[in-house]
Amino acid sequence: MNRIIDAHHHLWNYNKNEYGWIGDSMAVLKQNFTMDDFRRETAFAADVKSIAVQARQTLEETEWLLSLSGTDRTVAGVVGWVPLRSPVVREHLERLKEHGKLAGVRHVIQDEPDPGFILRNDFNEGISVLRDLGLSYDILVTEIQLPQTVAFVKGHPDQPFIIDHIAKPDIRSGSFENWSRYMTELAAFENVNCKLSGMVTEADWNNWTITNLKPYLDKMLESFGPDRLMFGSDWPVCLVAGGYKKWFRALDSYLSGLSEAEREGIYSSNAARFYGVEL
Repeated sequence: MNRIIDAHHHLWNYNKNEYGWIGDSMAVLKQNFTMDDFRRETAFAADVKSIAVQARQTLEETEWLLSLSGTDRTVAGVVGWVPLRSPVVREHLERLKEHGKLAGVRHVIQDEPDPGFILRNDFNEGISVLRDLGLSYDILVTEIQLPQTVAFVKGHPDQPFIIDHIAKPDIRSGSFENWSRYMTELAAFENVNCKLSGMVTEADWNNWTITNLKPYLDKMLESFGPDRLMFGSDWPVCLVAGGYKKWFRALDSYLSGLSEAEREGIYSSNAARFYGVEL
């Protein structure tokens, strides 16, 4: 596959205070990652664009990513963070949209100690502003947060959603049935899409194979179909579990039985349509 829109990667200037989630077992991530690094990782493909996704919950980072997107043609769009619970969230979003490449918003729900955070009234009021401004929302949750996620999605039938990292099932331990049931429920909402990303870091970092991932990928294709799925590397986080090329080649092998149009959709055109960016 020569043309790719990587629908999920990160950039950062590392310091231990702002990236405290990077522990010693993830030491390879304790460094800066730039777009030049990203291009070296993706040099195997002829035409690569990307969606840069927030890694810190600050307006400063969102503005930095948008600034990069203005000068770097590889960045097709940015999924940033804004204070969705703020009474002035609309003002923030309108200002950020002036940059031209704000494609969507994400909040790190998975780290919220309140299990009902995603159902808070103030948070949902912020989500409603996204719909008004034509912005998508990336849902970052873990398997245990899926019941609340279903209720959340049900409350926003016109909002474009995409689930990051297939909702982070515990692939390492083989958790499947509970996750599968809720993914079936989420896939019933036509405004919900899903990224094939972040799977290798939920598996055994050192020993995963496509065989370990296949039941989860099968479920994604069965539930969402190829038109609502997108490739994402989750680079540089994927470096802890084999790296960009290993994940890409494993997924590409799995998808080899699909038609050329279906593969093109997963690798590029679905992301272009969902995020409203150019191929």
